[in-house]
Amino acid sequence: MALPAIPRLTPGEVPWVCACYEEGEACWGAQLDTIGDWRHGDVVDLEVDGVRLRMVENPAWAGLRAGNIPALLPVGCPIPPVAVMADVPAVYGEGGPLLVDLKQIPGRGVRVLGDWLRGILAALQGGGLDFDDLVRGMDRYGMYQGDGGQPAFPTPTTAASRAFPALPASEEALLVRTCFEDEDGWRALLDQFGGVDERGRIGAGVEMNSHNMNAFPLRALAVDDWRFQGLCPGQVPALVAPTDSTADEGVESSPLVLLADARTFSEPGGPLTAVDLCDTPGMSTAVPRGAVATMVCDVEINNLDFCDFVAIGDPQVFWG
Repeated sequence: MALPAIPRLTPGEVPWVCACYEEGEACWGAQLDTIGDWRHGDVVDLEVDGVRLRMVENPAWAGLRAGNIPALLPVGCPIPPVAVMADVPAVYGEGGPLLVDLKQIPGRGVRVLGDWLRGILAALQGGGLDFDDLVRGMDRYGMYQGDGGQPAFPTPTTAASRAFPALPASEEALLVRTCFEDEDGWRALLDQFGGVDERGRIGAGVEMNSHNMNAFPLRALAVDDWRFQGLCPGQVPALVAPTDSTADEGVESSPLVLLADARTFSEPGGPLTAVDLCDTPGMSTAVPRGAVATMVCDVEINNLDFCDFVAIGDPQVFWG
């Protein structure tokens, strides 16, 4: 089922999209406290450089992921540099508003402190700041200029200058091959995770080790398609199909994607690149092969967050 489009915007308007609902009612949380007297109905006039937030809500967007916002923009109206998203971490957690890139690499996200939102939007609108600056300034939690520590593997701000097809819909994590120079290395990688069945599912025949409950088998769908050659982390969120909020409880896509990229086939240990789809869409980190299955399992069952696997400082300490 297609998601409803964002209403038409006027020049200077930035969509403020609500993705958090209770019994069909939009939840904005404490974010409304930061805008004070600037709100007039569904428009928030920030009174700086003509920037206005347009509050938009629709229960069909419950659980909407930031990577899907670019596809919901109305055709034929000016595209603002970013959208602002009120998602669960922003409403109920300490994540801060999520800014979603709409122009440079559409679909990637960065969180900002609520008190900084007005100034950052003005700087983005006026050209004094661009989204790459926000990405380069993220801490391990995806917060711009946060105090969580500088990631040992910063998320790249580069992107392939071509379009990619949509990634296949899957309830399991995707392992996407983006480097096609080492066929033997790719086959060895799949074999290390238990091989693939006729549908491309990794680990389908691998059983949990009853003597070591930490030895999780990787459950993922292998995507071996040359059309994804050179795919970069920031481009991933916009290629993932939206989660159907009307589906049965527990049936939704994985919160991350794994990339088998050039680093996988050239660096010692062959780490994979994990890409967040939920908390900070497009944020990436290198993950040792031995930790990949555990990461996928823990993040999918909400036992740990993506940021818990983002190394800071000396990565050797993290990789052990």
